[in-house]
Amino acid sequence: MSDGPPIRVVVADDQTLVRVGLSGIVAAADGFEVVGEAADGAQAVRLARVEHPDVVLMDIRMPGTDGLEATRLITADSGVRILILTTFDLDEYIYGALRAGASGFLLKSTPPEDLLAAIRVVAAGEALLAPSVTRRLIREFATRPTPSPAGARGGEQERLLRVITGREAEVLTLIGRGLTNTEIAEELYVSTGTVKTHVGHLLAKLAARDRVQLVITAYRAGLVDPSA
Repeated sequence: MSDGPPIRVVVADDQTLVRVGLSGIVAAADGFEVVGEAADGAQAVRLARVEHPDVVLMDIRMPGTDGLEATRLITADSGVRILILTTFDLDEYIYGALRAGASGFLLKSTPPEDLLAAIRVVAAGEALLAPSVTRRLIREFATRPTPSPAGARGGEQERLLRVITGREAEVLTLIGRGLTNTEIAEELYVSTGTVKTHVGHLLAKLAARDRVQLVITAYRAGLVDPSA
């Protein structure tokens, strides 16, 4: 048995078999509760507002209101976290989903145990989703800046460093490199609890929803070398 209340999940996908399959996997696992299924983005938005789930598993390509618009509407007025489901690991729509406030990404081919782990991660807001896909997506998104004068990135870094402490800048840099709290603790020779405190301060000071937004901030401020 898991401790605490179950993680409340809404599954949104226009393909019935996929939606039912995902719901079945989640509902059968200890510590999870499926509180609704949506066949399109509009239904997902309504369910999110009525059920207040912890996480919405959101397909991107759906008829009517697609997953991108639904993500924007849900994150605009609630703390519900969105985990994007995609068939392709480099789906153009995902960049828009980042802007809309998505907290993570998952391939539909992901094994069930990894799906459940990803939902836990997004619900907790403690770690950036898995390795390859998310890191590539965020790096690509963060390095597509609108053309700006030379030195603009440096100016952004200066503004950032006026808001956060030196140690928080170190933590933010390591978050941008994709490290987990445990890895950051090892790198800086501090406790995991101390890292969590720094992460909490960063989220508050930068008005960031989650670590995905912290990663984007780190790239845009030039704290992380995109080519590394």
